[in-house]
Amino acid sequence: MVEVAGAGRLPKSYVVRTELEQILDELAEGDPVPSERDLAVRFEVARETVRQALRDLLVEGRIRRQGRGTVVSMPKMVQPLSLRSYTEGALSYGRVPGRILVGWDDVPADADTARALDIPAGDPVMHLERILLADGERIGLESTFLPLHRFSSLRNTYDPTTSLYAAVRELGVVFGSATERIETVLASPREAALLECTTSLPLLLLHRRSIDEKGDPIERVRSLYRGDRIAFETQLIK
Repeated sequence: MVEVAGAGRLPKSYVVRTELEQILDELAEGDPVPSERDLAVRFEVARETVRQALRDLLVEGRIRRQGRGTVVSMPKMVQPLSLRSYTEGALSYGRVPGRILVGWDDVPADADTARALDIPAGDPVMHLERILLADGERIGLESTFLPLHRFSSLRNTYDPTTSLYAAVRELGVVFGSATERIETVLASPREAALLECTTSLPLLLLHRRSIDEKGDPIERVRSLYRGDRIAFETQLIK
């Protein structure tokens, strides 16, 4: 512990992290971060203390693993909380969006999905699961449920590596509004494997229900985003 005026005793890992942040500010994206051994010698602390500080910066998104080393990471992508698609949000931030299809099936609606889509439980829905990419990096896992009776034609026209919202709009559907809830979770082993992260990395979980301008349900979406690679923002108007 380190005594700091007005703040009491601070953990050594926090002090090391603060010093590391100053080092990172002087480095460019992709530059290597000094090794644990070198940092332990430099700050005269145990390697475990350095390791904890690096873990904190990894979760925060300031650094990332590359091979056996660690490098400075680019700033988090900021995604607006709006009715714009993921593609539109990524492009607005100067990133190249992409998707990897995990699964595309017709399944019976469970109780929560049926309630969100205003259909009887057990009715068929289209389930689309995709990994979201930014500049080729996996940053999210999106699971979308659509009422099959309304969107079955997407099977013949839609490329799942492209924007789903654009395809829905091409069918003449106009998005009206959406309700979204955000919480923090940890990844399951399957989700961590798909997102190429550890199960200890905090993820942002978004639940969304979208309706059209007539009030008819369009989708129920469950999206997981890596907390170290993306942040969300919205505009609040009085």
